[in-house]
Amino acid sequence: MVGLPPIADSRFYMTDKRIVLTTAGSEEEAQKIARHLLERRVAACVNIVPQVTSIYRWQGKVEEAREWLLIVKTIAAAFGQVREVIAELHSYELPECVCLKIEDGSPNYLEWISESVSAGESGE
Repeated sequence: MVGLPPIADSRFYMTDKRIVLTTAGSEEEAQKIARHLLERRVAACVNIVPQVTSIYRWQGKVEEAREWLLIVKTIAAAFGQVREVIAELHSYELPECVCLKIEDGSPNYLEWISESVSAGESGE
């Protein structure tokens, strides 16, 4: 086919790296969740973004709250454990826990995520 680039030149990559988003109702709760994720080696890094405003529908009403956003870097194999930690430690009845695929990134950074997470390994 004329005009199409060779397949070898395409820049589509897929990794096993993930970003998990959750929010917490206080800075203390956000730090507690982040530290547990790191201590259990199911996350390489957790960024805590302070005092985001969330507007959402809950029990039939529109609500507004100040929350702390957690941006969790992990791998696909560890997502289930990340979700369990969030559910275990979170004060909310229905905590946010969404997982996004990382398609591409800095090779060294992506490798660091893999090296920092030990999902499923014994003795960690």
